[in-house]
Amino acid sequence: MASQLNRYKTRQRDILENYLKTIPGVHFTAAEIVEYFRAGDAPIGQATIYRQLEKMVSEGTVKKYVIDGISAACFEYVDPKAHNCNSECYHCKCVKCGKLIHLHCGEVLALRSHLAAHHQFTLDPVRTVFYGLCDQCKNAE
Repeated sequence: MASQLNRYKTRQRDILENYLKTIPGVHFTAAEIVEYFRAGDAPIGQATIYRQLEKMVSEGTVKKYVIDGISAACFEYVDPKAHNCNSECYHCKCVKCGKLIHLHCGEVLALRSHLAAHHQFTLDPVRTVFYGLCDQCKNAE
């Protein structure tokens, strides 16, 4: 019976999920989603968005990334039909604007292998963050 309650969907949940399906692989914060719906024709309350995102995380349709103790958590819709980044998910974070970039790169995989083979160190791909400047901030300087 508990699994049936967890699967209960509201109209707001459907609207949120349909929107997230249009942005697979894109990182977003809950605040960005709240702002998106506030600006649109289908407003969904902030508490509802946070609650539904957490339910989607529990169900596995949304991934949650907590990068550090300062930044807001990032979320990503995981299309069950598409490849996702369960094991190799790295991030770059701009120290100026806070932008978070989802990183898939063979060079990072080579670094991970090097660290394991030569330094007996296992890199955690989900929690690894490279800090620096994004192009916009770098070009603005």
